[in-house]
This record gives sequence, structure tokens and C-alpha cells, in this order.
Amino acid sequence: MNKIRIGVIFGGRSGEHEVSIRSARSVIEQINHDKYEVVPLAIGKNGRWMSPADSSKMLPETTRALLKEDLANENRPVALIGDPAYQGLTLLDTIGRDLSSRPLDVVFPVLHGTYGEDGTIQGLFEMAGIPYIGCGVLASASGMDKVMMKALFCQCHLPMCKYTWFLRCEYENHPEKVLGKIREKIGFPVFVKPANLGSSVGISRAADEASLQAAIELAAKYDRKIIVEEGLDAREIEVAVMGNESPEASLPGEYIIHDETAKFLDYEEKYKSTGHNEFTVPAPLSENLTERIRAIAKIAFKAVDGSGLARVDFFLRRDTNELLINEINTLPGLTEVSGFPKMWAATGKPFTQVIDELVTLAIERHKDKARNQTSI
Repeated sequence: MNKIRIGVIFGGRSGEHEVSIRSARSVIEQINHDKYEVVPLAIGKNGRWMSPADSSKMLPETTRALLKEDLANENRPVALIGDPAYQGLTLLDTIGRDLSSRPLDVVFPVLHGTYGEDGTIQGLFEMAGIPYIGCGVLASASGMDKVMMKALFCQCHLPMCKYTWFLRCEYENHPEKVLGKIREKIGFPVFVKPANLGSSVGISRAADEASLQAAIELAAKYDRKIIVEEGLDAREIEVAVMGNESPEASLPGEYIIHDETAKFLDYEEKYKSTGHNEFTVPAPLSENLTERIRAIAKIAFKAVDGSGLARVDFFLRRDTNELLINEINTLPGLTEVSGFPKMWAATGKPFTQVIDELVTLAIERHKDKARNQTSI
């Protein structure tokens, strides 16, 4: 019986390139190698796709050792083609040229940020007719755009903090009008964010007019659309979600910040062992609140038409104990310090089992789409 041939795609052009490599390392180390033939496919920071042999060189030696058998024929081209109707579609000269080689059965795009979880590469997989793990084009795109995400949450009447948004050109042309809207609608303090970016990149906390302007200028370097949210004194709660039409939610986890000078969990705090915070799961919450958070997480997942996996983030206000949904991340970090695998492990599902379920969900969704297309 042939193993399931899975392409693990990592790296990419986004600012989260290194985190993606770490996530891919975790997937490759935890996957059941008796069941899967793993084909590493890296994308360089310049956007160029690499051969499996070159891709494996981006991984630690201990991880490469697990791929030794899978890369025995390392010069064999990879066919990223699932549907014969699209045999003209290739990604690179070294990938997909020889369509006589066995194509990938499923791909796992372990790509964070732009060009990875924003719907762009998902559209490529749709055109190629190949099953892929994770959310589809619509869910990925709306999950990346915080403004569109909040609009969908609003349609489901999910509780959120106060926010406003504007385009970079609006601020450049009428700065006082934009600043006045923020003062009137939200006040201080606020968090200023690029609407389309992940891992807290480009995010600043502003407590007054001067810091607000600096925060807007920073966010504007990363995106043409900027969102401003009220600054809350709140606990940060996360929930992992898996599924398609009937998603499951894990036990919630919580980031406990030990350094009182830290204003929020930025990129450094999330992915580097600074010792300033720890992720606790299950989060110390009442049973009723735990179940409410899990229920809302599933509603949020369905609101963006999620599939496969996601992480839903919440704020729990310290002053009122009010629960507010913050955002959904359609390709959460899968590194050794990430919350997603830790939350499922605490819920009774080790990461190896999680990967198995994600593969099954991807294939099921692909078959369902194929059935819908043949009925037209």
C-alpha cells in the first residue's frame, strides 16, 4: 500500500518566513512517517520555489534525517497536479515538469502571512485540483483582512471591541479628519494595525496624539488599509478549531504575561523564548465561560466559511469580565511554542493525531467540491 504523499510547503515571501520554517519543522517531526511520504517544498524570500532536495537543506539536520527515505530519489521532479485538466499548470521548472511522476495526494501549506494564508496560494491549489489542508480562498482572504473579518463577525452578532478603519491615502490627504474620527469614536489608548498582516507585525499601542501619528505611519508601511481598535486591559484567550461543516473547538489557552512593562504580545514575545510570558492551557476559567468561548469560536469559524484549522483569539476584560472576540487566524503557528498544538494536546489530541485529522478533512472537502462540480 502506497503511503499518502504530502507536500509540506513552507518559507514564503512574507515577514513570517522564519516562523513558517519552524512550523514546517514541527509538522515534519510529528507526522507519522509510516503513513506519509513527506515532500518538503520551500519557497524562498524572493518567491522562488525550491526542489525537495534544496528545500530540505533549510531544515535542521535532525529534521532532514526523518526525510532520508522520502528523499531517496531527491532528483525526481514533483508534480503538483491533481486534476489532469490542469496538466499545463506548473509552479517552477523543477516542480511539476515531469507529470509522469506520482502527484502529491495532498499539500499542507505551512505558510504564515501574506502569500500564504491570504487566499492567494489557496487559489492556485483550487486551479490545480489538489486537496490542501486549511481554509479556502474566501476564508483565508477574509481572515487576513481584519476589516472584512470584523464585518463578518458583526453579521453573526459576535461581541467585539470598538474599532474604526481608513485607507492610507485618506490619512495622507486629510490627517486631521482621520485623527478626529479616532478621537471621537474610540479615544485613547488604542492599538493601530495594518489590516492585512499577521503575528503582530506593524502593530503599535498609542496613548496620545503623537504616538497615534507614529503608529499610523508605521502601520501604513505594511498596508494601504489601517485599522484602529480600542486599547483594553484584558486577558488574552485563544481557542484552536478544527473541522469543516461541523467544527470542534479545543480547550482554551491563555498567555500569561510576566513582564508588566510589555504592552502586548508582539512578534518577539510570541515566537522567541524571552521568558516574559507563558502559554497556559487550559486557561483558568469557569466551566460556563470555557464552554461559551468554545461555542463562539465555532461560530466565528463558520462566519468566515472556515475549513481545516484556525485559531480564534479573544479578549476577556479585567474590569467587567466581558468577553470580546478579537480575530481569527486561518493558519496559526505550529511551532514548538505555538498555542494551537498545545491546546489540542491538552484536549486529548496529540499533534500527530491532529495532522491525521487535518489530512482527512482536506481530502473530504476536496471530494465534496468535486461532487458539486460534477453535478452542475
